[in-house]
Amino acid sequence: MEPMAPSTGILARGPWPLDAIRADWLEEHYDPPAERTAAADAAIAALAARDSPSHDGLSARLMDYEQRPDGLTIRMQPLRWALRLVDGDASNSMAALLVVRDAQGRWLAGRRAAWLSSWPGRWALGAGGAVDVGETPADTLTRELMEEWQVTPERAQAEALVRLPHHLVMFIGQAWLPDGAEVTRDDEHDEHAWWPADPAQWPAEADEPLRRMAALLTAA
Repeated sequence: MEPMAPSTGILARGPWPLDAIRADWLEEHYDPPAERTAAADAAIAALAARDSPSHDGLSARLMDYEQRPDGLTIRMQPLRWALRLVDGDASNSMAALLVVRDAQGRWLAGRRAAWLSSWPGRWALGAGGAVDVGETPADTLTRELMEEWQVTPERAQAEALVRLPHHLVMFIGQAWLPDGAEVTRDDEHDEHAWWPADPAQWPAEADEPLRRMAALLTAA
């Protein structure tokens, strides 16, 4: 396994079939510095103060990864979910994001509900969430799609492993729905829309990070 890169940006680039993504889980849980634990406690308390469900429990932390000729192996360990909320340092917590396209190439966008712990009120692409202990990030992609939109893709693939400046690691995939497929949003979204296939025609609520995501996924 190669060491975790200290820099931000794209760590590994596919595409890969979902079944080419392997997970190697450490049994030992991550033990954060005391100040980061205190910051996570404060973040959970702030959620409770605004009547947001105080999500906590366990999720995944990226340790390292190996890009193989036929896929990607990701080494992870369990950590406290709330550590992803620490301002400036998410402890390499892992999240998965599945960007969804329909048969005409349009992009599924949903506005995140105000009660959510991260990016409330902002528009996002597709489905996403924390990687649960014991699953592969590829499993997370399809699980989140069903939980958030009640739909099964016609095909899907893994696209990239990306590390953001605040040390949150994103496993990104892309899925295409069959012609005529319908989505049903969950309570994590209060509105949704199908944005045009050409991101240049997207509405004003499509912010710059979403446009960069589209550029990443449409690049040859």
